[in-house]
Amino acid sequence: MAIGINFGIGDAVLCELSGVTPYEMHTDVNAMIKAADSAKELAGHLGVAPPRPHLYGMSYCQISTLGARVINRPDVLEPAVEPLLASPADIDKLREPENYLAAGIVPQRLELAVKLQAKRPEASTHIGHDYEGPVTTAALLMGGPNFFMLPYDDPARAHKLLEFCTTTSINYCRALRAHQGRAFGGQDEGIPDDFAGMFAPEIFWQFAGQYWDKLFAGLSARRRYLHSELLREGHMKFLAQVRIEEYDPSVDQFLPPEVVARCCPVKYGLRIWPSMVRDKSAGELVEYYRHLGSFKPVWIMFHLDFLANLPKIEALLKVARELEK
Repeated sequence: MAIGINFGIGDAVLCELSGVTPYEMHTDVNAMIKAADSAKELAGHLGVAPPRPHLYGMSYCQISTLGARVINRPDVLEPAVEPLLASPADIDKLREPENYLAAGIVPQRLELAVKLQAKRPEASTHIGHDYEGPVTTAALLMGGPNFFMLPYDDPARAHKLLEFCTTTSINYCRALRAHQGRAFGGQDEGIPDDFAGMFAPEIFWQFAGQYWDKLFAGLSARRRYLHSELLREGHMKFLAQVRIEEYDPSVDQFLPPEVVARCCPVKYGLRIWPSMVRDKSAGELVEYYRHLGSFKPVWIMFHLDFLANLPKIEALLKVARELEK
């Protein structure tokens, strides 16, 4: 069985090569172009497609339209979300924006994407994830510790918040794709919901699984994909229940490949974690890649996150190409 290669040159490497900062890649079109162009020689050396000019990755566009403040400053490496809901009663005050395209950080990022494509027509128009999963969105809106107590303290409001997060994700996605001329409905859809595994299997369907199903249904997904980092063996049955086509456990500490292979009811990919690339030798990484390949994943993912790791990535790409055949 051939194993797909899922490899990319990380945005941090583009910054390292070009000298631009992550903040500039969020705010400066010329910096985005400089960063992408700086990687052309490296991409050629590695035998991969060069990155297109693009905005630095962002997960929080949709949540910003709901009123949450996204903190993005030059002195902050990665943007963060300031919780919006101070108490459960604030859930009752939540309202959908009248115009998603005029709310939060969306107008700024749309404007940057237009300017970027005007300078470089091949540039990506991607402004960030179309949506986060319902549980992650709810946890960011309320703050994780407060939200994960809510199903026990006030289950009705927990459901109200999750319904709101699911509905607004669908409506934001519809508005954004219409604006950008992208199709809505009948597409492959992938939900990233890293916090969902915080719910024990006993209450998982009630407070996570059913909302995944509603989000996929609301998006009229053709195929369903899931990325979630905190699931455990007891959650695996829900992947089939939600009709997940393919699962990415990412850096899930509870699901080593042996467990995924034994209990996952759907196709899955596996990853070599950034910490492994940092800590293991090139020889150890090649051996580990072959070990992951023995479990017959659909793909194995790894990234170049720091230029110092280039020799290790070269070794990984060599073995990956052998196993892809």
